[in-house]
Amino acid sequence: MANAAQIPTSFGHELRACLRCRLVKTYDQFRESGCENCSFFKMDEDAERIADCTTPNFTGIISVMDPSRSWSARWLRIARFAPGCYTLAVSEALPEDMQNLCEEERMPYVPPKRQ
Repeated sequence: MANAAQIPTSFGHELRACLRCRLVKTYDQFRESGCENCSFFKMDEDAERIADCTTPNFTGIISVMDPSRSWSARWLRIARFAPGCYTLAVSEALPEDMQNLCEEERMPYVPPKRQ
């Protein structure tokens, strides 16, 4: 099993979700250790990337302990990610330069569905 992602240290307004994998952590946690699923974003090295690659606007939170065996993780398309807390949906897309970085790193990115 993959190493688990950090669990949010609080569930207030400082929570943010990664726009690629939808991992939920606090701003400070992204600054300290980046995103466990999207380390190529290097959020822990560049604080501006946190603003580019995460959002405070998301819907719902699910905790996943064993993504590979969870039907809900498969349904949300997070079954290959690290165990942790994830949002059900984000409404913002990654900036184009970050989408290009995903493509260069051969990491799939699925933009959010338009409402």
